[in-house]
Amino acid sequence: MESGGKIFVAGHRGMVGAAIVRKLQSEGHQNIITRTSKELDLRNQAAVNDFFAKEQPEYVFVAAAKVGGILANNTYRAEFLYDNLIIETNLIHAAYTAKVKKMLFLGSSCIYPKLAPQPLKEEYLLTGLLEETNEPYAIAKIAGIKLCEAYRDQYGCNFISGMPTNLYGQGDNYNLQNSHVIPALLRKFHEAKKSGSAFTEIWGSGSPLREFMFVDDLADACFFLMQEYNDKLFVNIGTGEEITIKDLALLVKEVVGYTGEIKFDATKPDGTPRKLMDSSRLHAMGWKHSTSLRDGLTKAYGYFKEENE
Repeated sequence: MESGGKIFVAGHRGMVGAAIVRKLQSEGHQNIITRTSKELDLRNQAAVNDFFAKEQPEYVFVAAAKVGGILANNTYRAEFLYDNLIIETNLIHAAYTAKVKKMLFLGSSCIYPKLAPQPLKEEYLLTGLLEETNEPYAIAKIAGIKLCEAYRDQYGCNFISGMPTNLYGQGDNYNLQNSHVIPALLRKFHEAKKSGSAFTEIWGSGSPLREFMFVDDLADACFFLMQEYNDKLFVNIGTGEEITIKDLALLVKEVVGYTGEIKFDATKPDGTPRKLMDSSRLHAMGWKHSTSLRDGLTKAYGYFKEENE
């Protein structure tokens, strides 16, 4: 990206978008455009087209999406599919019509088949059935990848896609009804510690394996890709490290300082048994994460207390 180039970060109030804005600012980029959902409804095609025609951004980060955990994904299936499809469609087409120089579309590791070989390589996309609980969100993200590829094929647009692993960090969502696992665990253990509860209940068996990345590491990877990557195939963005939900819970418990017991409710869904992304292509380009899980959790807990106390 050229110094002084006009950059639009869609979804700047979300955890990922905010981290991207912080990264851009730290790298000296000041010509950053943002809009709240009240100022610009990304589901409104006419409004999005007008915005792009007026502002003429040169670079775009698509970090806007409707997101949530297993419960939210499974409960609001139509909303997750519709909202994400229309947001990405509006943004990608508007970027084409406004002749944006480069765009990065961000997806999710849930795009991969539920029982795909591990670790998950980019070429495993569309080789099997998706995990049922988050299928609508996954389908929307797959459509976004294919839109970027199609606009590249037909119009020559430099639209690239990155697929982050599970994220956590500053600005996360701690609502237990629709949050992801790390913010949910941080809040549960924090509240249990404050109340002196003898035990804390966790959904599932604790056996699934997951990979987690600190959100500021993702922002660093996004900046790297916008600087260095110009190919069609989407890129996995992960750490290459995994942990069971049980061991994660024990680590979060330690970071929070909760001394009670953990009980796992095996009647609740586990989701995908294992989800480790193969990020060797990104690592081969020269990028790797810099924040360990323990350090990231410690930082995240600090942010949680700042934001919720």
